[in-house]
Amino acid sequence: MQGGAVSSRSKEPIKPIPINFDDNRAKTDLGKKLFFEPRLSKSGWITCNSCHNLSTGGADNLPTSIGHKWMLGPINSPTVLNSKFNLAQFWDGRAKDLKEQAKGPIANPMEMASNHQLAVDVLQSIPEYVKWFKDVYGEGKITIDNVADAIAAFEETLTTPNSRFDSWLNGYDEKITADEKAGYDLFKDKGCIGCHNGFGVGGNSFKKFGTAKPYDKDTQTLGRYNVTKDENDKYVFKVPLLRNIELTAPYFHDASTWSLSEAVNVMAEYQLGIKLTENETSKIVAFLKTLTGDQPELIYPILPPSSANTPQPNRN
Repeated sequence: MQGGAVSSRSKEPIKPIPINFDDNRAKTDLGKKLFFEPRLSKSGWITCNSCHNLSTGGADNLPTSIGHKWMLGPINSPTVLNSKFNLAQFWDGRAKDLKEQAKGPIANPMEMASNHQLAVDVLQSIPEYVKWFKDVYGEGKITIDNVADAIAAFEETLTTPNSRFDSWLNGYDEKITADEKAGYDLFKDKGCIGCHNGFGVGGNSFKKFGTAKPYDKDTQTLGRYNVTKDENDKYVFKVPLLRNIELTAPYFHDASTWSLSEAVNVMAEYQLGIKLTENETSKIVAFLKTLTGDQPELIYPILPPSSANTPQPNRN
């Protein structure tokens, strides 16, 4: 069929990303500045964009992110793109939403290595930020809750609609090839769709890594267990989003492969207990590449200068 007519595709388990223009522009503009604000870090160098680079699929394309004093993080950094569709944030889901997540890296000694009071003091010392926070929140006193709220509001705008697969879902047959459509059929028939569905093609459930076969490449990272202390939650992780997956290598929480084909085969083996043929893998990968949508187009924000009262960067 053609032209976006209503069809049975509306019942597909994957849903097209909606386009939303109903955001608070003043708040998202403030959040954008804070997303790119290096002075939220102790060194005055690291930003949210350092680990969630909007030029590279909302991730940093590293096995683990580089933090304060070149320390390496313990786990692969997930993409910020479409993160509003996650049921919780971080691989282990310890943050209930983007606002709670935004507070974490600022005070993490291996990431931005600051603390919430220092971050607020830096912003409070800059007259332009005082004005912008007052315009958005009605008060000149800056709080870490409002800092996180503004960052989260900006991050919620970072969706990637209009993928070729979304166009197919909307009835435009010519947007995907026969092999890509066959890959989607395999994706459903083999069982991948059981975890990877919805707007984000994932992100809406927790699953054990190693359902069909114990995952032996990383036995140290315990996932949800660190949050719940429930033995049943060992090696349980939030199912990652598959939107823009071709842009966000390396894959899995342990960054154990840079190959999307290998990632598909690992999932088949450890999660589904099956072995795919080379042809099946190729077609599923072809389908996954149709999930790359329009990337956010941003004008880099110009940040206000520090004042005489602004705490100075500390690289120690």
